[in-house]
Amino acid sequence: MHGGAAASPERGAATAAASQTCGKWHPGESQRPEIDDAPIFTPTEEEFRDAIGYIASIRPQAEKYGICRIIPPSSWRPPCPLKEKSFWKSTEFNTRVQQVDKLQNREPTKKQTQPRIQRKRKRRKRLRFGMTHRRPSSSADSEDKFGFQSGSDFTLEEFQKYADEFKQEYFGMKGSDEISLSEIKNHKKIWEPSVEEIEGEYWRIVVGSTDEVEVDYGADLDTATFGSGFAKLSSDGNNQDPYGVSCWNLNNLPRMPHSVISFESEDISGVVVPWLYVGMCFSSFCWHVEDHFLYSLNYMHFGEPKVWYGVPGGESVKLEESMRKNLPKLFEEQPDLLRELVTQLSPSVLKSEGVSVYRAVQKPGEFVLTLPRAYHSGFNSGFNCAEAVNVAPVDWLPHGQCAVELYREQHRKTSISHDKLLLMTAKEAVKQLWMNLFNCKSGEGKYRWLNTCGKDGVLTSAVKTRVKMEGASREVNGNLKSKKMDKDYDSTDRECFSCFYDLHMSAVSCQCSPNRFACLKHTSILCSCEMDRKIAFFRYSMEELNTLVAALEGDPTAVCLWGQDHLGLVCPSGNVQERKMDSGKSTELSCSAIDVNVVSGFGGTQDGCNDLQKAAGFQQENGIQNNCVDLNIEDLPSNSRIKEEYDKDGMFIDHGPLQNTDSPFRLTSEGVHHRL
Repeated sequence: MHGGAAASPERGAATAAASQTCGKWHPGESQRPEIDDAPIFTPTEEEFRDAIGYIASIRPQAEKYGICRIIPPSSWRPPCPLKEKSFWKSTEFNTRVQQVDKLQNREPTKKQTQPRIQRKRKRRKRLRFGMTHRRPSSSADSEDKFGFQSGSDFTLEEFQKYADEFKQEYFGMKGSDEISLSEIKNHKKIWEPSVEEIEGEYWRIVVGSTDEVEVDYGADLDTATFGSGFAKLSSDGNNQDPYGVSCWNLNNLPRMPHSVISFESEDISGVVVPWLYVGMCFSSFCWHVEDHFLYSLNYMHFGEPKVWYGVPGGESVKLEESMRKNLPKLFEEQPDLLRELVTQLSPSVLKSEGVSVYRAVQKPGEFVLTLPRAYHSGFNSGFNCAEAVNVAPVDWLPHGQCAVELYREQHRKTSISHDKLLLMTAKEAVKQLWMNLFNCKSGEGKYRWLNTCGKDGVLTSAVKTRVKMEGASREVNGNLKSKKMDKDYDSTDRECFSCFYDLHMSAVSCQCSPNRFACLKHTSILCSCEMDRKIAFFRYSMEELNTLVAALEGDPTAVCLWGQDHLGLVCPSGNVQERKMDSGKSTELSCSAIDVNVVSGFGGTQDGCNDLQKAAGFQQENGIQNNCVDLNIEDLPSNSRIKEEYDKDGMFIDHGPLQNTDSPFRLTSEGVHHRL
């Protein structure tokens, strides 16, 4: 059955195609999967005020399922600009044609002759006006690969009519012109298939492949070009609309405070800039994970339900193995098949092979959250419109590191610079640690950054892991001459010529080809020149990176040094003070008004206030609050300073890691004290 329309300049032809179908619903052959539902979260008004915080709070429970639904408070009902008459009737979008019966069972592409369009990719690309679009990666350039044909252009009004006519004819429903006046007067409910019935028919088509069914899908529509279903912030800064500034507005979410993606300077389409999806019955999104294993948040603006399937991130490898086992010919011909979003496999098959699969039915006004490395897929039960964007709380960082290491092995291009986001996040956290150390005022939510620090904090662990990897790579390349990256280095996105690894933290070049770069892993194959002709470029020395780790762990010396040397912060007078203990056994220096719990790295809990009260009580009980003199940060011992040294040729001299034993501070439950 062909429900899709071939590309045509005539709108009437596209709509008429739906009424010429000859397919038929087979309810007796339903193949609806029997799987458990994903959890549903209903935040309170208070919880809903902080999107990033709420997403982070439900992660421990939601990640067991891979996906979940989030139903906003009843008071949150944002208007949809897409429904405005002028937009609804005149703004066009392009569709892709999906052969539903070929999503799982199809012949290898070598036996197919029709050219097909490829999936758009999220990818950094500097453009004149700062907008970034996806472009096909090197792995997707082959025209032999299975994809979706380009379909007709529609307005929302035209597509709704087309989608409704297709569904009515396929399921034998009455059209609007067939409903009698008496039925209208008596408010008689007109029969239509349930979501469960549509779901059973969908998988009958996909698994059975006995009927030919084509549908159109308006997918991956860049909201910067087409328009968003949410209100956008005005350029003049006069934003009075609460929905326009809402943290749940997907135009704002990626750049909200405490979002790692907020440190991405470019407007990456599909990551920072939301994409819009206009669906019809049976239009599908096939099994995939988000680029860089990011979270994604999808909001349905209007229309009929969208059915989702999700697999926990911890079982992603099991899903991949099951896909390869059940579709061997397709994977043999196209090993990277799962990257293309063109292949389904029944949840029933996955479940039978021990893969945990969960289901969610998204309705208008609801969000669906997918978690890091969680495979997900699904289909639409009728005409609808949804919008999606990526999300990255700090707890995403370990998953992101895993993704870029996997991409390196696969020689796959990246969409974002993970090292850049990691370091920028760490800098912001150190800034908050510094402000907390000196009891400075800072923005709301500072404790969220602080709670990711400490020796066991998720941010500290992520940075420590990356620094350890970097140190090992530099040790292998220890004979290379090295230089500090200059300001011009960031004028161009740089990636390894071999594996496409992002080169934000370090890179290697050779005199024979100064514009060609390698990661530290592929130095030897950069060129045939001797190693003494190659130069390593480092953003930070290992001493600096280890100081950053120490700062995140809570070492006050490291916090002060990193803040002063890399964040332009000046240690205020009167906050680092000398005090004498009544015991007379020792004289110590103490930072007054320090949140001991957070700075000393007690695990990043939220009990800092209690510890501050205890510390204050200790000082009062021992009568030491009045025995203080000012101490400037410049008076710290010279062996604790970060020294960047260069030889006569400007080459960077790396002295290695800053040893924790060099710290002039020691940490106790009573305070932060200087060793004299």
